[in-house]
Amino acid sequence: MLRRLRTTCVIGPSGLDPSRDGLQVVGVFNPGAAAFGDGVVLMVRVAERSKERRAGFTALPRWETGVGIVIDWVPDVELRPLDARVVERKADGLVRLTFTSHLRVLFSPDGRTIDSAGAWFAPQGEYEEFGVEDARITRIEDTYWITYVAVSRHGAATALASTREFREFERHGIIFCPENKDVVLFPERIGGEYVALHRPNAATPFTKPEMWIARSSDLIHWGRHECIHAGAAAWEAGRIGAGAPPIRTPDGWLEIYHGNRKAQGAEGVGVYSAGALLLSLDDPRHVVARAREPIMEPELDFERDGFVSNVVFPTGIVARGETYQIFYGAADRSVGLLEVARHELLKTLLRTTDS
Repeated sequence: MLRRLRTTCVIGPSGLDPSRDGLQVVGVFNPGAAAFGDGVVLMVRVAERSKERRAGFTALPRWETGVGIVIDWVPDVELRPLDARVVERKADGLVRLTFTSHLRVLFSPDGRTIDSAGAWFAPQGEYEEFGVEDARITRIEDTYWITYVAVSRHGAATALASTREFREFERHGIIFCPENKDVVLFPERIGGEYVALHRPNAATPFTKPEMWIARSSDLIHWGRHECIHAGAAAWEAGRIGAGAPPIRTPDGWLEIYHGNRKAQGAEGVGVYSAGALLLSLDDPRHVVARAREPIMEPELDFERDGFVSNVVFPTGIVARGETYQIFYGAADRSVGLLEVARHELLKTLLRTTDS
């Protein structure tokens, strides 16, 4: 496991007020992160649920255009709890979230502390009715591009927005249709094209979890899809997907990603850990090296205990001097910051010829 120089719990649910009365914040986590000015900008996911409790009913929030958050009160006898986040409707087998999420901009002078809070990024329209989640931020030239998950009755899709100052955002719509998430953009064109990593989430289990790559001429229309990495070890056998947007190193594109394992028959969603890949600079379809073991696992109390226990979920990376700052969601409750020595992280990557 990679040596931790410093680990910080940057912000948790108590750090932000709910979007309106009658709601409570249950998580501030999974932050998109980027260098901004002399500091760091974060776009955190803020998960909220109803404060009110009604005997025999479950509150299921959703966003309604022109209204905001509304609560559907559904009789418990009509639902089957799947985990802390999800219930299944017995009548048709479809699921609903027990919370809804929006995004909030935070500014930090050093990545470790929050200086101020800025713009809200709230759900809009049919394809975001159950919330917006898990922003990733990539700067390409003078524009910051934000991929995020749009959740609705149609499934989990990935949408795109852009900004220059994080005050206002231009929305560009769905770029990867359901079910697809964990989309991260490379910070420069490669071979004249934009490149993204993404995670198709197939309902039919023909395969183990996989991470894919795609290319685009305009950031909107994507093609030339190929699988580049499937779970190679037990710790990433349950789920796998891109975490932070790739960052250039002299030897390749460094990709910090997540993997999940769950013991058969165990309750909950399993353990989420962070791994590392090195992709070819000229052709990132090719994995040239990887860390054979997780670089980070849930160890500290705030990583092990939360809305969903035993989760470290990397979503952003910033190079600062001789260190990398890796931002992550901790237990679906808080924002964590892991600081590591750049040379030590790169030393964990072993050359491979089998990927």
